[in-house]
Parts: sequence; structure tokens; C-alpha cells
Amino acid sequence: ADGELVQYHYGLKDLVTILFYIFIAIILHAVVQEYALDKINRRLHLSKVKHSKFNESGQLVAFHLSSVIWCLYVVVTEGYISNPRSLWENYPHVYLPFQVKFFYLCQLAYWLHALPELYFQKVRKEEIPRQLRCIALYLVHIAGAYLLNLTRLGLILLLLQYLAEFFFHMARLVYFTDENNEKLFNVWAVVFVVTRLFTLTLYILVIGFGLPRVESQALDPERGNFFSFLFNNILFRMSVLLLVCLFQASVMWRFIHFQLRRWREYWNEQSSRKRVAATTGTKQQTKPLKRDSGYHENGVVKAENGTSPRTKKLKSP
Repeated sequence: ADGELVQYHYGLKDLVTILFYIFIAIILHAVVQEYALDKINRRLHLSKVKHSKFNESGQLVAFHLSSVIWCLYVVVTEGYISNPRSLWENYPHVYLPFQVKFFYLCQLAYWLHALPELYFQKVRKEEIPRQLRCIALYLVHIAGAYLLNLTRLGLILLLLQYLAEFFFHMARLVYFTDENNEKLFNVWAVVFVVTRLFTLTLYILVIGFGLPRVESQALDPERGNFFSFLFNNILFRMSVLLLVCLFQASVMWRFIHFQLRRWREYWNEQSSRKRVAATTGTKQQTKPLKRDSGYHENGVVKAENGTSPRTKKLKSP
């Protein structure tokens, strides 16, 4: 009421809040599964493998869509997009607005809830290592941004990452319903490349030019200053940028390899269809025509002896 702005810092009580929202996430997960995904699965009659992938993509579509909308609202209202300098100005960003802190706690709760969901959803053993690796990467990056006071940069990176993931899992859902429809995969490919370029540009902007210009360059863990004194060293700064570029290059290489394999399979399928169609057409042309016995006269078929080919009607006794 007095116009006082209340801000928050992280602490041990966050663990209790995260635990509470883990249970909320489990309940929401069950609601989406029961009232949406299970009903669609009954109509599609998918195999066990596709059924598991459909459930995974369905849950992630709901999560990524809500997270993209929420994250976009936060970065717009806080002015992080309109003022890119705010990503590194006044670092460290120890005190957070309520909506930023609440967003990070909910993100941590969701990815932690995904661990018991591997048991509840009866995920196949072959899929568990991949999903554990994905969950661990998200937890490390989100918790790192939250604890190391890089929350503003983390928000923009999460927005880009979730946007690409939303289109990917949406394309999978459409593909499971209609295997001939792969248009959304092309949309995802474009969004993925654009988000990778924005991510790399953002890293270079913040790490290469932003953090080295921070006024406080001394290591001060009590104030949350962990990085600025390191980025003042040009050798360390270039090493970090090189690692970031190599990581993004490896991601793009896997993406290009996946796209090339997908296009190769598509063209092989198209060429095999054309080959089958050409072979079928040739067989139909070379197939001998059946000729009726006898000859035609004025459009009427006559037998060889000149009699009509029609059978005589037997008189009833």
C-alpha cells in the first residue's frame, strides 16, 4: 500500500516449498493423464512403445506450453526483453521479485517430480537412462542459475529452450495420430535452429561483453558475486566462450545428422513407392486381354457356328 517493493532471497525454506509443489505437480500430472491422454489413447489404439512416447510428449506439451506463457509474461513485465542490459547490470541479482522466485521454485519442483513419475508411469528400462539424463540436465541448469544469481539470464534461456521443446513434442503427438503428417517437424527444425542462434548470441553478449563490465569485480560469496572477477580475465572469458560454442556446435551437429537421416529415409520411401507404382503399371500394360469366343456383328456377339450365344430358356414341365 505504501509502494514498498518486497523482494526475496533463496534459503533453506525453499526446500519445503519445493516439496509442497512436487505433490501439486504429481496431482496435475495425474489429471492430465486421466482426463486427456488416456481418452485419446483409447481412440488411437497405439502400440506399447508409441503409447509410452505419446504419454511422455503429451505431458511435456502441457508443461512446456504453460511454462513458455508464464516465462514470457515474467520477462516482459520485468523488462528483461525491452532492456537487455538488465541481464548483467547490477550483478549479482541476489534479491528477486516474487514472480521470478516462484517461477524457479515451480520449475525445480516439476523436474524433481519427474523422478517418481518414472516409477508411476512404468517407463521401460530402455527409456530410463535417457529420461534421467534429461531431468538431470534441467535440474543442474535451473538450480545453477537460481543459486549463482544468474536468474535473469536463466529465464531467457529457459524461454528459448522450452519453445523449441514444445514444437518438437507437439510434432510427435501429431505424428502419432497421423504418420503421414510431418509438417510440424519442419516447423520445429526452423524454431530449433533460430533458438540455438539466439542462445549462442545471448551467451556471447552476456559473458563476453556484459559481466566483464560489472563494477564489483571482487569475489564476494556473501553478496552472491561468484563470476564477475573471473570474467575480468580475458583468458578465462575466452575459454568459457569456446566451451559454449563447442557445446552448441555439438548440439547442431546431432540435429543436422538427425535431419539428414530423416530426409534420406523420406526420399528412399518415395523412390520405393515410385518403383512399385511403375512396376505395377508395367504389369497392367503387358497383361493379355481376354477375348470372347466367336465374332462380333453389328455390335452383337455371335457364336462360331452363327448361333446366338444366349442360352435357351427351358420350358417348365
